[in-house]
Amino acid sequence: MNIRQLCNPSVLKQPVYEPGRPIEDVARELGLDPAGIIKLASNENAFGPSPRAIEAAARALAHAELYPDGGCVELRRRLAAHWGLEESQFVAGNGSNELLELLGHVLLRPGDEVVMGAPAFAVYKLVALLFGARPVEVPLVNHTHDLPAMLRAVTPATRLVFFASPNNPTGTINAAADILAFARALPPHVVFVFDEAYAEFVDDAPDIRPLIREGRHVIGLRTFSKLHGLAALRVGYGYAGAEFAALLNRARQPFNVNAVAQAAAIAALDDTEFAARCLRDTRAGLAQIEAGCRALGLETVPSHANFVLVRVGDGARVFAALQRRGVIVRPVANYGLPEWVRVTVGTKAQNERFLKCADDLLIGGPPV
Repeated sequence: MNIRQLCNPSVLKQPVYEPGRPIEDVARELGLDPAGIIKLASNENAFGPSPRAIEAAARALAHAELYPDGGCVELRRRLAAHWGLEESQFVAGNGSNELLELLGHVLLRPGDEVVMGAPAFAVYKLVALLFGARPVEVPLVNHTHDLPAMLRAVTPATRLVFFASPNNPTGTINAAADILAFARALPPHVVFVFDEAYAEFVDDAPDIRPLIREGRHVIGLRTFSKLHGLAALRVGYGYAGAEFAALLNRARQPFNVNAVAQAAAIAALDDTEFAARCLRDTRAGLAQIEAGCRALGLETVPSHANFVLVRVGDGARVFAALQRRGVIVRPVANYGLPEWVRVTVGTKAQNERFLKCADDLLIGGPPV
């Protein structure tokens, strides 16, 4: 009897998430100098981490012999003050991805249904499948969530609705009022999971705190990986009603957020000058890429995040060709978008390099 015969049968069918390729991996494969490669594939912050966060992380690292605060007490206290909520309403995670899995542990059983857009963040579907639930994917319209169709997709078997604004991989948003009306229209046996990973890039992002105060089954998910530049440290959080947060805290592992990450996240909350600068430069970079693509005759999806979808004809071939030139972008055929690549906003120089390489690939109009 081999190990596959002993494992949970659902694991054998579980799809595997494919992250963006690391710079070092690409350099080894293609014989390139890592210093000459730029990565515009994983929606990271091109302007680095918060300096205050790095200082706080270094101080925490000096005491690496100690276990971290298992309850993330100080982080939750600071988040409560930041959002005007109670500490009991927060749960911290090893990135907001862990919160998605905790929702599965707490709320999903085999045979349940999970409604989501298509395409949407791949982990939503992976979480549903991992717990034996059925993903119900509702096609986007004009690259944007179709709220009436998503509401029609809800059945008595639905337990979760995953919804991101801006959406990944499209970068699109729905109007704040429409999102809040959608959440209020959901029946009480459904939990609305509002993924706000890129919400800091939107001026008029929806505020779900009134929904929480109304006692509705909603949760907001946030991350320090994007605007705050702490992707390597893996720290995110959810906020909801106190009873809901307590259930998620029951399911999470002890010490799930390390001490360095907690210290950095707390400091990043205070580094408002850095966050404002990153937001300003990201918006300028997004405009730079969109304008450059228009000049090259390449279609883009209007984005409200720190990335943009670019229609290049054959996404896989263009991805490979750019990679040979030391520019890593993200092919999105796995999202049902084989003609597109997703490009993270970089520094001004990185954006210029991407556009120059894309121009080099144009032969008589369409790229190779």
